[in-house]
Amino acid sequence: MTDSSTAELLKKVSAELERASSDFSKKAESALDEAKKAGNLSAETKATVDELALKFNSLTDAEKQLKAQLGELEQEFARIPAQASASQRTTVGAEVIKSEALKEFAKSVQGNRRISVPVNAALLSVDVAEGVVEPQRLPGIDIMPKQRLFIRDLIATGRTTSPAIFWVQQTGFTNAAAVVAENTAKPYSNISFDTKITPVTTIAHMFKASKQILDDFAQLQSTVDAEMRYGLKYVEEQEILFGDGTGAHLDGIVPQASAFSAAFAPADMTQIDELRLAMLQAQLARLPASGHVLHFTDWAKIELTKDSLGRYIIGNPLGVVGPTLWGLPVVSTEIAAFQGKFLTGAFQTGAQIFDREDANVVISTENADDFEKNMISIRCEERLALAVKRPEAFIFGTFTVPAP
Repeated sequence: MTDSSTAELLKKVSAELERASSDFSKKAESALDEAKKAGNLSAETKATVDELALKFNSLTDAEKQLKAQLGELEQEFARIPAQASASQRTTVGAEVIKSEALKEFAKSVQGNRRISVPVNAALLSVDVAEGVVEPQRLPGIDIMPKQRLFIRDLIATGRTTSPAIFWVQQTGFTNAAAVVAENTAKPYSNISFDTKITPVTTIAHMFKASKQILDDFAQLQSTVDAEMRYGLKYVEEQEILFGDGTGAHLDGIVPQASAFSAAFAPADMTQIDELRLAMLQAQLARLPASGHVLHFTDWAKIELTKDSLGRYIIGNPLGVVGPTLWGLPVVSTEIAAFQGKFLTGAFQTGAQIFDREDANVVISTENADDFEKNMISIRCEERLALAVKRPEAFIFGTFTVPAP
């Protein structure tokens, strides 16, 4: 059924209701005139008025409700834009026409009957084009969690403009100083040196992206930059600790560190005791320790150590001071190779990082077929060298005492 025929039907039903009300009003007015002239109503007039009044009273509620519903429906139908899709306009009209109650009422006005013409509001939003209803956009980007990086903060840093670091290391000192009597030869001491060359290493990675998406979403570009820089620093930290010096790898601290060897074994040895003995070993090498490196799990076990009364020995649930043990900062790491192990040492005097090129991000549109495909290549890299000047300044070991 077309839009025009639906509208005609609505007008027809409304007119029928108006006619019923008009017939009753006219008959009532005639009865009043007759009563004024004759002083009373004839039996025939009274019977006619009573019949119409009974019928009209029974119809009043139904008529008013139906009339209101039809009026609302007409307004709703008129509000549908002319350019709306034919399927939407036809759907509303069809919903009205297929109502059996409306068909019956259209044939004759029936008394003592309520008419309900349901029109599902959902029908008005079928076949909605994508993008018409905008989803709520949450601000920002939900980024992945990252490990905190602190190893570099423990080590002295410097800069270089060369592709390699050439440095001289004192490897020994024989002290022959002694009390000398007059007119006797003085003893000779001996100092030995060794030359070292530490090459600058490059750490880098690449990333492909669509030019349009990075142009359209500035925050996405900053996120990519941050993630790529973090990726470099994460690998840098592992190289500083575990680089084996082969190929382009850094010559890391752990492979060169001295093995833990306790000077003595106190009664009821604990992990806290072992770390104190590692500090002693560094001190005996004349290089006092400046920090500890532990796995998150091992540090948590130490912090949760309690005395016989259940009081924390190291940890303080209400404390706001950074993690320290025996007066030295503790750096926790998630590197799996560190679980159950520890590194204690003189980070400031035993090693040094030389930055040749800071971490930087470069974007190019001329790599391979990027220009043709409207893609971009993003490169992030840094160049640095690590000189472990005093391997004996670092003590690396495995906890031999189980955590409490």
